[in-house]
Amino acid sequence: MGDKIDAVTVSTPDHNHACAAMNALKRGKHVYVQKPMTHWIHEARALRKVAKDKGLVTQMGNQGSASDGLRAGVEAIQAGAIGAVKEVHVWTNRPIWPQSPQVTARPPSKPVPANLNWEAWIGPAPYRDFHDGLHSFAWRGWWDFGTGALGDMWCHTANLAYRALKLGHPLSVVGESTDYNEETYPSGAHCQWEFPARGDMPALDWHWYEGKLADQKTKRLPPMELFHGQKPSDSGSILVGEKGVLYSPNDYGEQWMLLPKDKFVDFKAPEKTLPRNGKGDEGMKIEWINAIKGNGKAYSSFEIAAPFTETALLGNLAIRMQGKKVKWDGETGKCDSEEANKWLFHEYRKGWTL
Repeated sequence: MGDKIDAVTVSTPDHNHACAAMNALKRGKHVYVQKPMTHWIHEARALRKVAKDKGLVTQMGNQGSASDGLRAGVEAIQAGAIGAVKEVHVWTNRPIWPQSPQVTARPPSKPVPANLNWEAWIGPAPYRDFHDGLHSFAWRGWWDFGTGALGDMWCHTANLAYRALKLGHPLSVVGESTDYNEETYPSGAHCQWEFPARGDMPALDWHWYEGKLADQKTKRLPPMELFHGQKPSDSGSILVGEKGVLYSPNDYGEQWMLLPKDKFVDFKAPEKTLPRNGKGDEGMKIEWINAIKGNGKAYSSFEIAAPFTETALLGNLAIRMQGKKVKWDGETGKCDSEEANKWLFHEYRKGWTL
């Protein structure tokens, strides 16, 4: 379509995000990419650089970014409502699609449906025959196509804490999982990142919980004492500060409370420092379009979405490393071992390139 369009949105499965977005960026098109920004860490870095070099307006579709509640939570944390934060816990109700232990091998091949362009759907990923364990929603559980529970929900549920605490690149990550295999994501995992101090904000430990323990009954959750008597939600986040905790019981950070409640009965919201639009998903798109027109900024541009996505994908890398701690150099985009570095890059199938 060449010069007939100004901007492109990308809503494909994760493994196709980068090639589609880069094609548009190189043609000078502004880009909106659904979360996670990319399937591989090196892709996020490449997209961020091209977008910056070309001065294009970008946005990642983690819709809670536009909610008034999340932005109020960011302001409360940055105003010191719970004091210095040294610990973060984020958990999810994912996976909600077939993967380990129920699925650990490829089902028998089936004929490609008449309405599906299988060659285009596979895109840059390693080729395999069609089977109905992939298309449509079930692709999220396969290493080659989805990014698992972390890729599906981190960019939502971790968003409030990551933004409020002004985080960038972690120093290290370690992960352990249940029912690991080379085809599908595990049935449960716990990952832990170490982040350095930022200005007057101290270093912190970040914990992620997904799926279940080996008994396949017990949901992975943060320590119960952090909830201060509140019922744990299916998905949510907790920021542990010196004065108390902020508990968000939903995926998007739209709702939150300060705990223990009796300690914050006189809490007053700080002065607003972030713009409000109150429109959630629609608001993300409106802000992107307005930024293209020169009015305001995209709140989840690739400048923050790239390192945010990289951090999530480092969790998946840590799961692959099965308990081995990985040190991360955010400047060079490299790990401290070749064993880990091989999971940063992906050799595209012939005919596909960034």
